[in-house]
Amino acid sequence: MKELFISTLVGQVRALDQFGTWTNRTDEDILKEKYVKTKEDLKNIPVIADIDEMQIQDIRLIYQSIALAFETKTGIMCSVVMEMSHEGFGRVVVIADKIVIVNKFFKDAHRHSFRTYEKLEEEGEKMLKSVMEIYEEYKK
Repeated sequence: MKELFISTLVGQVRALDQFGTWTNRTDEDILKEKYVKTKEDLKNIPVIADIDEMQIQDIRLIYQSIALAFETKTGIMCSVVMEMSHEGFGRVVVIADKIVIVNKFFKDAHRHSFRTYEKLEEEGEKMLKSVMEIYEEYKK
């Protein structure tokens, strides 16, 4: 499932590369640039700050990837609904059929990141397993 999540996320990110900027870069490098921040990187980001549209889009891509990976595994279409204030407070919901399979709240979304690439893979796999379990539990 880890590979499915990562390949789906890479596909989502590369689909937004209109001008071929990332063509010669590896998938791992692109995902590290977008989603991995060390503790030192986070020290340079203020605790209170506005979130920009690119950061909101990057967060949304993670949940769109979960939805698309779920669709790939099950054939059931999903919808991703995300609301985010300019201050970085918000919520994302992923709905499959009539079941909410992801319900995540954010605060300080401008600091949203993973410490390592491996942690991104691990969290993606964990989320994908979780949505599969939730769907199986509540489907009729």
